[in-house]
Amino acid sequence: MAGPADVPEPSVVSGPPLSSEPGLGSLTLPGFLREVTEAFGDREALVWHTADGVVRWTYTELWERTVEVASALRAAGVGKDARVGVLMTNRPEWISAVFGVGLAGGVAVVLSTFSTAPELDHLLQVSGVSVLLFERMVVKKDFAALLTELDPGISRAEPGQLQSSRFPFLRRLAVIGPGAAGGAIESWEDFLAAGRSEPRELVEATAASVQPADLAALFFSSGSTSRPKGILNSHRGIAIQLWRFPRLYGFTPQDDIRSWAANGFFWSGNFCMVLGNTFACGGSVVLQATMVPDEALRLLEAERVTFPFAWPHQWAQLVAAPNWDDVDLRSLRYVDVSTPIARHPTVSTEWEEPGHAYGNTETFTLTTCLPANSPQEVHRGSSGEALPGVTIKIVDPLTGAVVPRGEHGEICVKGPTLMLGYLGTPLDETLDAEGFFRTGDGGHVGEDGLLFWKGRLNDIIKTGGANVSPREVDEAIGTFPGVKVTQTVGVPHDTLGELVVACVVLHEGVQAQAEEIRGYLRERLASYKIPRQVLFFDEDDIELTGSAKVKTAELRTLAAGRLERAGVL
Repeated sequence: MAGPADVPEPSVVSGPPLSSEPGLGSLTLPGFLREVTEAFGDREALVWHTADGVVRWTYTELWERTVEVASALRAAGVGKDARVGVLMTNRPEWISAVFGVGLAGGVAVVLSTFSTAPELDHLLQVSGVSVLLFERMVVKKDFAALLTELDPGISRAEPGQLQSSRFPFLRRLAVIGPGAAGGAIESWEDFLAAGRSEPRELVEATAASVQPADLAALFFSSGSTSRPKGILNSHRGIAIQLWRFPRLYGFTPQDDIRSWAANGFFWSGNFCMVLGNTFACGGSVVLQATMVPDEALRLLEAERVTFPFAWPHQWAQLVAAPNWDDVDLRSLRYVDVSTPIARHPTVSTEWEEPGHAYGNTETFTLTTCLPANSPQEVHRGSSGEALPGVTIKIVDPLTGAVVPRGEHGEICVKGPTLMLGYLGTPLDETLDAEGFFRTGDGGHVGEDGLLFWKGRLNDIIKTGGANVSPREVDEAIGTFPGVKVTQTVGVPHDTLGELVVACVVLHEGVQAQAEEIRGYLRERLASYKIPRQVLFFDEDDIELTGSAKVKTAELRTLAAGRLERAGVL
């Protein structure tokens, strides 16, 4: 009979209690902004370059602009838990609007400017916003025109008097941008002016009444495999992450953090990693509305940015910019040594970001992590250890039973930043009986408690009776010289079940043949993992979500169509 020592340890690990985490302040958005304003009032909080000049707000000015938005929202009838849509690029008003909604006691519904007309139609209908604050022109997209096309009644109604059967909760719209006001849409200036009669003490009292457990924001998933899911986040969950990131990155108020990003703050990762890292230690955010590579390089140089934040495809865009060789980027200190920008001749860095981490939008980013500059013998290629208050378990995807340590299964998480639920979905259909969120991701927990993430369980390609991880294939293809983007998908096949197909974008000017890549992979992967087909695409062909994830469902359809036309299927 097996003794206790023979019983395998279960795959359940917990971080230290949340109460032990250093650096946490107020756990509401109004409280967070008030605390950083009190600590860093005269410091510069943000910079925004426009055609008309440069906008610079101190923390005190950011607070005042936020109170101004909250006052206007109160005047518009926004009260406890009312939903306010914010549809803007990274600009000062986005920040004052989202925090202003919190000060007014409402719920910020952050909407992606990448949204097409059908997508925006869906988001407005399911979110139930009563007020929409939006930017008129984003690149070539006119959101004022798009909205009036969705509901022509917007062009006929008076401000505050919209009666829409398509968007039954929507009553008020305010726009930033010239020439867009009219009908139910009022100008940003008129919207703010209406709030100036609101008593300041009532706005302050509203902000002080917000509780950590209250609903703060509705973020949407990136929609890489299906329609975006609405994710309900508490003030506590968001605030914990805002305070937490500087600790993980090792940033302090003495470091003069000057961050830059052209990634939309409507994705939780961008929101936390840029705004949290910067504001919680009194730094300044250099805003860029959309990614324009040569303009970005000029901003990095002119504003002496120390902490640039970008996704891999954006690093590649910066390297390819025409002024890459001409800019002086010596101010960059907190840039991961593995990124392309770290190889700029003026950059000198040995810094490593806390990239050994795991998280989800449902947990408002990270649940496991190791601090910046963790050595290899500590991280061992893992996704880090459970953060304070977090519990991780690995279960059998079919039975839900906890598996032994070291065994692969589905990652399940719970903790203080876990969402309040999905929009429109009962909580008992979202969490298991113990309150864990089943992520759909595969991985295992090592004997030392480190988590090892292995990719999406439902992304596994089943081909000829074998299971193939697209992530493993893509990691190997990504080391082939000249590969810019790669995504491996499974395409339905009559005899194999699924055909392993690699979809590749090469850097400009690079030439490669499918058989070259297949030959390269034969030295690195088992034979059944070698893609049967390698398809080359232009970057414009592969649609990315706003958080730089490939929309795999669309890509799978695109690849299948190409193979069918070629007579392969």
